[in-house]
Amino acid sequence: MPKVINVLFLAAEAEPFVKVGGLGDVAGSLPRALRALSNDEVHLDVRIVLPYHPVVKAENLKPLGVFSIKHGDIEVQAEAFETTLEGVPVYFIDGDPIRANGSVYSSDAKLDTEKYAFFSFAALELPHHIQWMPNVIHANDWHTALSIYGSLAKSWEEGSHRIASVFTLHNLPFMGADVSAVLERYGIKLAQTDLPEWARVLPLPLGLWASDAIVAVSPTYGKEILTPEYGCGLQEFLQMRGETVGGILNGLDVVSFNPATDAALSANFDLESLERRAVNKTALLDKIGLPWIPDTPLIAVVSRMDVQKGIDLAFTALKSLKKLNWQAVILGTGDLKLEAAALKLQELYPERIKIITRYDASLARQIYAGADMLLMPSRYEPCGLSQMIAMRYGCIPVVRAAGGLNDTVTQGKTGFVFEKIHHLSLMAAIKSALKVFPDRAAWQALQRAGMSQDFSWENSAKKYLELYQSIIKS
Repeated sequence: MPKVINVLFLAAEAEPFVKVGGLGDVAGSLPRALRALSNDEVHLDVRIVLPYHPVVKAENLKPLGVFSIKHGDIEVQAEAFETTLEGVPVYFIDGDPIRANGSVYSSDAKLDTEKYAFFSFAALELPHHIQWMPNVIHANDWHTALSIYGSLAKSWEEGSHRIASVFTLHNLPFMGADVSAVLERYGIKLAQTDLPEWARVLPLPLGLWASDAIVAVSPTYGKEILTPEYGCGLQEFLQMRGETVGGILNGLDVVSFNPATDAALSANFDLESLERRAVNKTALLDKIGLPWIPDTPLIAVVSRMDVQKGIDLAFTALKSLKKLNWQAVILGTGDLKLEAAALKLQELYPERIKIITRYDASLARQIYAGADMLLMPSRYEPCGLSQMIAMRYGCIPVVRAAGGLNDTVTQGKTGFVFEKIHHLSLMAAIKSALKVFPDRAAWQALQRAGMSQDFSWENSAKKYLELYQSIIKS
């Protein structure tokens, strides 16, 4: 009989039910990859729990019933529903604190704090109502951090068995708001922690403190968070955690992101038919309204318009490289000042730069399949998916050596990498790429090397399985 490991996997979002950012990709893919590892020796029973946001799209939901969560002198009702995702059980938790906010994330910290505290504590109660108890609680970012803290506090108070816990850190700067009053209302005491004083009432630090293992979403980001530059004031605490802090690179949904089958493309292609990729470039240029100019590389940016992403560096670099031969397409929305700066760039160079300020997943795929290179000059990038998609689609990444970009792109082999957060460093990397581009054999060698990389979730899932086994044992 195989050993069974039950994993309660909590997240604020998961594809295909609801997705705002990269967390949605992870929570929709990793549990499936984990369950697929089940064999004669180990059976992984991973179950996803999500808030039933009003924007959730889910069919065939089966009601599981209503249960109560203590909340001061009253009790708050939680309602649970169940469905499946390719064999993975998925549970949705509903209740007044979740219905109070229509979106996944709110600009109102008070609403989000109450919603995700309620969700975390209700998720801890859920196993009692489905007759299934976890060996591991796996939480993601601040929204579900209180599930780990609440589980530890409850085991102390009741003298019960402590459930092992893993905390995956997708973005350290986002820590949530003060939860001291919320914890008090739910009857959970604030522990005496060795966190910095300012962090002792924030959900993310509390979740980190209570967890058995802290996993950043790439090995490099796991090292970066130990430094003052990226540690957000928690670097000394994380350093003290020593071997319990590490990094596991996020994977990519290689079934969805496959240029050989992607329905969004004008022409499908693979390593054996790379010449067909040119059809996508012609179609993309026509679609975005740029002229086709022989032997002219098309540079792309597909990104949230955010200073974190180094978009401002890209604008400055392109402007400074105006005398060289290139065209550019920039797709993204976000910071209104950056959007305005992008449109100004288009005004200056209307024949060579096209700006699209919206979210467009289908167009993004067409850009990955048609552009020659992708710029990702991020100031920090915990993991990043765009560079992995670009390589899979034969688009050469030009990236800063930050976080997951450093772990996935190899200078001169699969892309171009620069170190300093400065437009001159980005310019030098772009120049290097432009110098190689005319050499079709050398460029195709870069494309083939990138397309040959294995970014599947299986590799990451195996490392998480080893981690689960390790913390259960210890």
